[in-house]
Amino acid sequence: MINKIEAIYHYKDFIFNSIKREFKSRYQTSMLGAVWLVLQPLAMIIVYTVIFSEVMKARMPDNTGAFAYSIYLCSGLLTWGFFSEIVIRLINIFIENGNYLKKINFPRICLPIIAVGISFVNFLIIFSLYLIFLIISGNFPGVEFFAIIPLLILQVLFAMGLGLTLGVLNVFFRDVGQFMAIVMQFWFWFTPIIYLVSIIPLWAREWLMLNPMSGVILGYQNIFLYHKFPVWSDLIIVSILAILFNVLAYFLYKKHAGEMVDEL
Repeated sequence: MINKIEAIYHYKDFIFNSIKREFKSRYQTSMLGAVWLVLQPLAMIIVYTVIFSEVMKARMPDNTGAFAYSIYLCSGLLTWGFFSEIVIRLINIFIENGNYLKKINFPRICLPIIAVGISFVNFLIIFSLYLIFLIISGNFPGVEFFAIIPLLILQVLFAMGLGLTLGVLNVFFRDVGQFMAIVMQFWFWFTPIIYLVSIIPLWAREWLMLNPMSGVILGYQNIFLYHKFPVWSDLIIVSILAILFNVLAYFLYKKHAGEMVDEL
């Protein structure tokens, strides 16, 4: 582990420049350039707020605030988007960087760090706008806000473990990437992001909580809508899976690293 940390430190410029190059190449041919980084997420927040709060008059049964449902919705959508982007990027990480793996000698740990870094910057931009919205509307949480730190760390670890495990398998079985694109769509709807847990029958809630992302999303919703700390016991399943998937990803890569290069 110490060797991995040292490798990341020594190749920090490579990691930073790779993330920078990703954003530069994405917007270098557009007239507005990096302004799109702000306009796109801002438009999403405005659309959800206007449609659900003003047009549809959506209200939370336990919160009468005008923006309650918008806050509930965005807290789940933004964090789910961060999770799904990491997973999808890591599933394809070895295939998309096959030339690096075959020709360049560098610590392979840099690749998932770069992927997570790109996803985090994307998330940080849109999440910052969401926080500004909360401040302006008078809905910013108190000290509970800092509970997002362990939630984000746990979410990233789970996404990394799952994504890298599937990423190794995807090198040998390309159907994995296609299959997971479908799974992520179903997974989204089996997570309480759009709907409320309270409207689900009691028997179904027990099954819903077996979804590792349910506890994470509910944690964010507790923080931003109800200004409460997450129910930490809801995070036991995702914590166990985060550890298991990261260990599995490490051993799968270690065992099949040579075969992966040949396959690519």
